[in-house]
Amino acid sequence: MNQSEIVDKLNELLNLPAETEIVEFKAAQNNFDFNKIGKYFSAISNEANLKDVREGWLVFGVEDKNRTVVGSSYRSNRPDLDHLKGEIAQKTTNGITFIEIYEVVMPGGRVVMFQIPAAPRGLPLAWEGHYYARDGEEQCPLNLEKIERIRNQAADLDWSAVVYHEATLSDLDPEAINQARENYKNKNPHLSDEVDSWDAQTFLNKAKLTIQGQITRTAILLLGKTEASHFLSPAVAQITWVLKDRDGVEQSYQHFSCPYLL
Repeated sequence: MNQSEIVDKLNELLNLPAETEIVEFKAAQNNFDFNKIGKYFSAISNEANLKDVREGWLVFGVEDKNRTVVGSSYRSNRPDLDHLKGEIAQKTTNGITFIEIYEVVMPGGRVVMFQIPAAPRGLPLAWEGHYYARDGEEQCPLNLEKIERIRNQAADLDWSAVVYHEATLSDLDPEAINQARENYKNKNPHLSDEVDSWDAQTFLNKAKLTIQGQITRTAILLLGKTEASHFLSPAVAQITWVLKDRDGVEQSYQHFSCPYLL
């Protein structure tokens, strides 16, 4: 987010009628307990997952009862603030940490906004081995029902069918699409003339590479431009070919990325 967007986001949060399971305000005018930050991280991340939203927020420099900006000097040195990402990652599930940490200067003082990612589907997020959640504004252990609700997501998830709402046809390689079309015609010769009449979007839907025009992980893997592989992060779309001699000494190598169909 740029500065204007983050100010808009802060004003949106400040205008909420109350704190929620995924938004927490703290005055934190001078300092704040590191372990408490970690517990909030776990709780907000898990609740964001359960609400099927991308993120939640922990906001310093705002009094939580009346939403007044009071300013925070928490880690006022930017490198120290950025270092917090690594400190949090050392104690969370799979090293997950903040999406970003923003600083906003408001009339009432400096506000620090921690953007917390939703826990991965099927995987509750722990802090130092313990799962946390929120009941309204109150922090509490993640109860068994919520744990099971998150874990059961794994059974419902087809990784290859996940849709990237930000991706468009321009992220796919035209040559790869043409090759996929030829492959489809070879497999379905009785549809050959009809396939030729389909535009790219219709073909991709028919071939189940997109879902109602939306780009899936399958489409990115098979047909995506090399630079579109960032959509797959944290997965790495790369195959490496290595040539070694009889003694196992590497002689040559080559990396291959999207589009895998080519």
